[in-house]
Amino acid sequence: MSGYFRRVGAARPSHLMFTGGVGALIDLPNFSVLVKGLESWNHAAVAGADYLVDEPRLRAAVNRELGRYGGAKVKVTELRSAPWLEGADQNPKGDAAQKIGVPATPFPEWLRCTACNELAAVDSGTFTFVNDRPRNPHEARFEHTDCPRRKRALAVAARFTLACTVGHLDEFPYIEFAHGGGPCDKQPKPRMRMEDHGGNQSASVTITCLACNAKRNIREASGVAGRRNLPNCRGRHPHLDHFDPKACTAEPLLMVAGASNHWFPITRTALALPTTDTEGLAKVVEDRWDDLKSITGDVIYDAFAGTPSYSWLKNFDRTRMLAAIAKHRSALEGGTTAEPVGQADLLTPEWQVLSAAEIPVPTDDFALVEAGVPTVLTGLFADVRQVERLREARALIGFTRLDAPDPEDPGLVTRVELSRTPLDWVPASEVRGEGIFVRVQEDLMADWVRRVGKKPEMLAHRDAFGAFRRNRRSDRIETGAEFNEMHGWPGERYIALHTLSHLLIRTIALECGYNSASLAERIYAGTEDDPRTGILIYTAVPDSEGTLGGLVTQGESANFERIVRRALREASRCSADPLCAERLPQPPAQDFLHGAACHICLFVSETTCERGNRFLDRRFIVPIGRDDDLVLTPLGLVE
Repeated sequence: MSGYFRRVGAARPSHLMFTGGVGALIDLPNFSVLVKGLESWNHAAVAGADYLVDEPRLRAAVNRELGRYGGAKVKVTELRSAPWLEGADQNPKGDAAQKIGVPATPFPEWLRCTACNELAAVDSGTFTFVNDRPRNPHEARFEHTDCPRRKRALAVAARFTLACTVGHLDEFPYIEFAHGGGPCDKQPKPRMRMEDHGGNQSASVTITCLACNAKRNIREASGVAGRRNLPNCRGRHPHLDHFDPKACTAEPLLMVAGASNHWFPITRTALALPTTDTEGLAKVVEDRWDDLKSITGDVIYDAFAGTPSYSWLKNFDRTRMLAAIAKHRSALEGGTTAEPVGQADLLTPEWQVLSAAEIPVPTDDFALVEAGVPTVLTGLFADVRQVERLREARALIGFTRLDAPDPEDPGLVTRVELSRTPLDWVPASEVRGEGIFVRVQEDLMADWVRRVGKKPEMLAHRDAFGAFRRNRRSDRIETGAEFNEMHGWPGERYIALHTLSHLLIRTIALECGYNSASLAERIYAGTEDDPRTGILIYTAVPDSEGTLGGLVTQGESANFERIVRRALREASRCSADPLCAERLPQPPAQDFLHGAACHICLFVSETTCERGNRFLDRRFIVPIGRDDDLVLTPLGLVE
């Protein structure tokens, strides 16, 4: 296909992380494309290192999770944003539009004419690709120029695909399916037709061979019964242009292109924190080893510290830092340091900085200010702090199909790699914003946990989580002989903090005009051995809305007192009561993992909630029933 423009659409960096990253299908107005693997991305034309996202803590966490330490695998040394150059709109024929961007390929590769219903592959020669308007890439399309019913009829993607839980994705075998699993007797590559009969029960689409008139309805491939009419999985990864050499034993399932379970991202996020001597030199050296390994003495240390990229070294005592570097180097050379593998704890350093008794020195990426707790709220909160500046870095490390990843049990599903061979970088993005950090009184929380731990309402939440885990252990997921159904239970503290966070987010969105989807949360609940009581509400959008001060202002004493009072007052009633107030996570709604919570009173957008609107129950924050002993909040605050 020559003589056409390469650009077919646009996407934000965050879109390429959470919605349409490597291996995902992106719906364009006239067809759909699949984002190619990392080997196809080209950063060579991007000037300097403008595409790099600098966050050592996140980089170290990515290496831990991918197991990129030593051995034959390549260690991740860079977090790269998507290749992009300014000027695509001003000069659509220039390099910025024609050579720079994220590569994609049409998928599904089978298309259907909207006029005559002819079904054919992209490379069959039946359809012509038209992309002749450089300033309107969304108008790119495939046309059936020889259509007997309409001149230059639009061709759209045939919407069926095959996917398996191992992460493979393939075209639906239309020719073989129509002929009962074999080829056509008349022609090796016969012309096909796809006719949609509509209906509201299930797909009713007939696939017809025009050579021998063999036909079959797609319903025969649907559901559990239809699996026997599907071929074995070929182990295809179209984003890598690769067929897995190992035979895949997972059963392929009929999927509709664009279904939400086609692609689930596996991402990790971290806040850029000020690097201080109190953080622990050994941890700093471990996280920043790629930056520090060239420092071997005083002269090199001073030279590095004098550059903007290494100005953070001035926060440390030079002698102690050099000793820590030497110790880490000696351990690596002697093979005595076991590189950590597994999911990294990214929240603990953030909690330590946000809740520290001494406010850290502001940096370009992070500034924390003590706002003070309003007198009337001292019974509930120990701290209220304004985060005037923050930067959040995000990295994509893989994806899954059909089954969403479980952040508490990542081994439950199969991660699909972003490249055919290990590379020294992964896709990343960053956003800047502001926030409010609050810390609930520890004594109040500890007393509440003791009171509600054995209450029937909290036991219902625990039982529901166990049932959710058992139900998740389907025949599609291999979990091994041992299975702990309570693994990943977030605990009572998390439910209380998470519910309070949602109440504050919803009220802040009403008070300050922020779209609630522009806000995000980080809950610091800790564990039984290391309990915490923190909530960070912050802006997490790539545009300027997140840095205008609107959220920080809500942390001022007068504003924050009004917000908390309003949040608690409105949480005490819901227009869906008494149904909402009486709800507990019990059969048949046990898998929802929430109690007295709904779209009217507690739910927020998917981009805002870190746990998909689970682990919420307002009966634990405000009195909505007969048992006031369930309530965390001092009753005097609820009007």
